[in-house]
Amino acid sequence: MATLFIPGPSGRLEALLEHEGPARMAVVVCHPHPQHGGTMRNNVTHRIARGARRAGAAVLRFNFRGAGQSAGEYDQGIGEQDDFRAALTCLGEQYPGLPLLAAGFSFGARVSLRASCSDPRVTRVIAVGLPAGVGDWNFLARCSRPKHFVHSTRDQFGSREQMEALFALAAEPKDLTWVEAQDHFFEGALDPLEETVFQILSTDGFSRTADSRR
Repeated sequence: MATLFIPGPSGRLEALLEHEGPARMAVVVCHPHPQHGGTMRNNVTHRIARGARRAGAAVLRFNFRGAGQSAGEYDQGIGEQDDFRAALTCLGEQYPGLPLLAAGFSFGARVSLRASCSDPRVTRVIAVGLPAGVGDWNFLARCSRPKHFVHSTRDQFGSREQMEALFALAAEPKDLTWVEAQDHFFEGALDPLEETVFQILSTDGFSRTADSRR
């Protein structure tokens, strides 16, 4: 694991670059809401990164503007999309020729998903714990980027009904995996969550919907 600072649109961004052995893909992982304590060291973000590394990915986690040692101030998910693009550029330069993927949790899932839908460099997106009950998701109807949604069965920020409606709205290709967990933060189910990410990145297929049980 190497700590580094990458150039961002509002100043440098604190990041962690991790890989285990030869990489076959490169993944940028985005953290939850910085105004509610979210950083790149969040437990769920860490598990997403670990599942990706196990699947053969080089992983770049980073702190959005204003979080940790990253420069700048919170920008309501707008400037954070530019932060994501800067991280993607850095990772692409570190691993030229490898497929670039995106993943994120909660706020980070929304930011990376929104940015990836308009960025042709991204080949696939994993959106974990989207706050499906808040905000406008109509952009997903026009998003043809391959999308993997992973959601807790007891997510207080997006009920099963809300997540299923969001999933129905999203354009193909897509799939949705339910993880049996106690809450939005995958309490009691971090191991199944990590395994779900590993399985998603170990295959190129889409199962559409699936369940992951403890």
